[in-house]
Amino acid sequence: MSLRSTLLPAVAIALALCATGARAQTNMPYGAPISLENAKKAAEPALAEARKNGWTMAVAIVNPDGTLVYFEKMDGTQNGSAQVAIDKAKTAALFKRPTMAVCG
Repeated sequence: MSLRSTLLPAVAIALALCATGARAQTNMPYGAPISLENAKKAAEPALAEARKNGWTMAVAIVNPDGTLVYFEKMDGTQNGSAQVAIDKAKTAALFKRPTMAVCG
């Protein structure tokens, strides 16, 4: 029995499983994209709460596919918080759950 005849069925099974997984993911609804106006409205309560409590923070709003729609970083916010806010928003959108459920 040659290596080719041994690997060919395994490769075919792996490709079939990948195709099935891709098809299952495409059937999952992700929701409509958010407009810039609505993204700003969504960010405002978080920014208001931060101002009220004296917190400095960055806010990122992304579409269901993880693309950035709106970003705001308050004066005095740590430099690293900018990228963290974007990454957390993208992760939450792509995994469709809060990042604490994914990472924490």
